[in-house]
Amino acid sequence: MRFSVLTSGSKANCTYVESGSTRILIDCGLSARQTEVRLRALGIDPASLDAIIVTHEHSDHINGVPVMSRRFELPVYANEGTSSFLRGVFALEKFVTGKSFSIGELNIAPFSIVHDAHEPVGFSIEGQGIKFSQATDLGKVTPLVREALRGSHAVVLESNHDHDMLQNCDYPWELKQRISSSHGHLSNESSSAFLAELLHGDLQHVVLGHLSENSNTPELALKAAQSQLSAHSLATLMCACIANETPLLSL
Repeated sequence: MRFSVLTSGSKANCTYVESGSTRILIDCGLSARQTEVRLRALGIDPASLDAIIVTHEHSDHINGVPVMSRRFELPVYANEGTSSFLRGVFALEKFVTGKSFSIGELNIAPFSIVHDAHEPVGFSIEGQGIKFSQATDLGKVTPLVREALRGSHAVVLESNHDHDMLQNCDYPWELKQRISSSHGHLSNESSSAFLAELLHGDLQHVVLGHLSENSNTPELALKAAQSQLSAHSLATLMCACIANETPLLSL
C-alpha cells in the first residue's frame, strides 16, 4: 500500500491511496487540474484512478469532485447525507456509514465522526494486510473513532489548531467557538493525546492534517505530537500542507 496527502488544510483536502492495482482519492477539494498536477508529480497517471470516496460535503473537500469524476469517468462514493450535495458527477455510488464496502483490492470502512456537516465520516482502508486510516474534521475523539483507528499501520490525523493561537488570532469570536467546539476541529493537544493511544509496534507513518493557516504552525503541531513519542520510533512523522503534496509513503 502507498499513500500521499495531496493537500490538507482549510482551503482544500485530498488524499491518494493505492493497494495493488487499485487507486483512489479520498475527497478532492483541489481543482481537477491541480489534482492532476500533484498526482503526476508523484508519477501517478490520473487516468489510472478507480474512484473518489467522500468524507463530507464541505467545499474544501468536494470542490474538484465533479470535474475530476467526469474527466476520468470515476464513480464517486458517498453516504446518503453527503450524496445530495454531489451534482454533475460521472456516477454516484452510495455507501452506508458503518458498513464496509470494497473498491477493487481495497476494503473501506466508513465511520461516523462529530463535525458540523450532514453525515461526516472518516475512513479506515485495508489492502494486502495493511491498514490505513484518515480522520480529519472531527471535533472530538469518540469511542467509535478510537476503535476505527486501532491497529492502523498509517494514520492521517487532524491537528488543526494551537489553543493559545486560536484564542489570540483575528477570527470572529463565533468562529473561534465553532472551531474549538465538539463539532469543530481537533487541537494539537487533543490530537497528540489521541496519537499516544494509537501507538503500537507496527504503526509506521503519521501525517498531521488540516492545520489552520491562522491558528497553528507545523512546528507547534509536530512539537505536540513528538511529546507523545519519546518511546516510539516512526518511519514518518510530518505535517501535510496546502501548498504541495507529501511524498508517496509506502507500507
